[in-house]
Amino acid sequence: MPYTLHRGDALTKLSELPDNSVDALIADPPYNSGGRTSSERTGRTARVKYTAAGAEHNLANFSGENRDQRSYGYWLTLLLTESYRATVESGTALVFTDWRQLPTTTDALQAAGWTWRGIASWHKPVSRPQPGRLKQSCEYIVWGTKGRVDPHRNPVYLPGLYTASQPRKGRVHITQKPIEVMQELVKICPQGGTVLDPFAGSGSTGVAALREGRQFIGIELDDHYADIAEQRLDQALAQDDYDLAGPEA
Repeated sequence: MPYTLHRGDALTKLSELPDNSVDALIADPPYNSGGRTSSERTGRTARVKYTAAGAEHNLANFSGENRDQRSYGYWLTLLLTESYRATVESGTALVFTDWRQLPTTTDALQAAGWTWRGIASWHKPVSRPQPGRLKQSCEYIVWGTKGRVDPHRNPVYLPGLYTASQPRKGRVHITQKPIEVMQELVKICPQGGTVLDPFAGSGSTGVAALREGRQFIGIELDDHYADIAEQRLDQALAQDDYDLAGPEA
């Protein structure tokens, strides 16, 4: 099978992966962001934090959204350290974050051993305007490498800005990323290589990886979303119009 989906805690499952077994990490961890006070940051569910009051959907909550700033930085460092061990030399890490957690994310990436290479932006045209303020219409992708950049290993030219709104039709996760953005990002992994996502969610990274001829290892804590991810990954394998990594189902 060109994909493997593990169910369970990301740190626990990452520790079970062999050294130097993946080519690229693409992670969208729970941001543990939002709120002016500690109680607002840690006492609200993901749905309350990231879903507008008038939202038409009723998507399920997800776990891991109640860490304070210090514990989030420590936890993310541990996770990126395990991911570093599992990644090949010159492999790449791409980690999503928002503006509040951007400094903590760049610190954790470097503390884990990665060489920080820069920040890309995901621009969301459909985002909430706020009176008297600049519109917060971007999330960010902190990226780095395990050691040096080897341009011969994967000679691709990728943009530093991606523009796409969150999915509306068929949306299945509160923080679901656009598949067109993820299909661009997985190209940081060499053709036929393996993409690791420790927070698989509804499986968007995995679907993008399969569509772009990469293999995929995902980890998801919540069974509800793991079921959705597995269904979407199987559907991606069943499509004939993509060059998939490995035999079709």
